[in-house]
Amino acid sequence: MKRTPLRMCTGCGEMKSKRELVRVVRTKEGEISLDLTGKKSGRGAYVCPSLECLKKARKSKRIERSFACKIPEEVYDAMEKEMAQREKEFHE
Repeated sequence: MKRTPLRMCTGCGEMKSKRELVRVVRTKEGEISLDLTGKKSGRGAYVCPSLECLKKARKSKRIERSFACKIPEEVYDAMEKEMAQREKEFHE
């Protein structure tokens, strides 16, 4: 029997299967972005694939704490835009 890795959503705080969550990655160069494939190299934090959870994580600054760095507003805006696009595609 294979174990499924669990991760905590930085937005709602729920433990979920790694496959159910979207990874936010910080590369060695300090670039922060959504990792929809889950294969980019770098430090990762996880969030549910909903805009609501990403907004909660932004408000509580949990992603910033995970990466121990300040995240510019433009990066959050870009991630929210990308997440909204993903939600829209998923519901079509």
